[in-house]
Amino acid sequence: MSRPLITAFSASPLDRGGDSRNDPDWMAARRADPAALAMVMIDGRPRLEPVGDQERLAWAPLARLSSLCTDEPVFLGLWKEAPVFACSVPEGRLADLETLMGPGDHPDMRAAAPRLPAGDLAMAGAAKGLFDWHGRNRFCPGCGRETGMASGGWRRACEACGAEHYPRVDPVCIMLPVYNGGAEPICLLGRQAAWPAGRMSALAGFMEPGESLEEACAREVKEEAGLTVTNVRYLASQPWPFPHQLMIGLIAEVSDNDAQPDLTELEAVRWLTRDEARQVLEGRHPDVVAPYPFAIAHSLLKAWVDDV
Repeated sequence: MSRPLITAFSASPLDRGGDSRNDPDWMAARRADPAALAMVMIDGRPRLEPVGDQERLAWAPLARLSSLCTDEPVFLGLWKEAPVFACSVPEGRLADLETLMGPGDHPDMRAAAPRLPAGDLAMAGAAKGLFDWHGRNRFCPGCGRETGMASGGWRRACEACGAEHYPRVDPVCIMLPVYNGGAEPICLLGRQAAWPAGRMSALAGFMEPGESLEEACAREVKEEAGLTVTNVRYLASQPWPFPHQLMIGLIAEVSDNDAQPDLTELEAVRWLTRDEARQVLEGRHPDVVAPYPFAIAHSLLKAWVDDV
């Protein structure tokens, strides 16, 4: 059996404490623990610092950072039994933060992704997704009253009507269409007009209510490229904190190679042989730039090239 693909923003080293965090007394003890550490997010951007010959997330004792947080810190989990949190610090408190922690860098999450080791990136992605969700859900959709953070940041509760709200994850199917009926197998990449010159990627779209994963894949491929899907194979998934999606990676076999971009979502599509796709991944193709290495589209293309 082949090993599962490990995608960026996954493989967190933490025990999330999924049952324990629902106990207010247990969470209060974790927040009061002198060993509690916190990472910093500055308006959604992780703070980095050099550690040896690489960059890592910047950590500080939770007690030192609490006064700079815009809201309650969120509990990320237990790391070697020590509680780990994330603090959201506004841009306006950056000078205070640097007085407390010293100089550091805080790139946006996409720029940070290739710079961080896998475990750090997974923790940063979880923190960003949680903070984005809290920022959009401060009021109860049932009664309109303000909600409060609970369960260490993994729930919001409405005291007015008793409703409980949990972080949402939006499923997105992302697929590499492949055609096997010609002289050699080929795969299809698409391009959005807003992307940097030459950049191409897999096709993707949000799943809709009442739709299976296979149906969503077939619909999106038909809508975006005019192709009929005949078979769908699951490959891997990826947490995608922009703001809180789950990318579900698929290989989608299609009935023919008569692809036509819809021109509303895609300005162009292109078929590639395995050799051409390998050139794209290695940066040797004259026209096509590969998906970002931290994106699951890159993993899909590489898996197809390697015939996984």
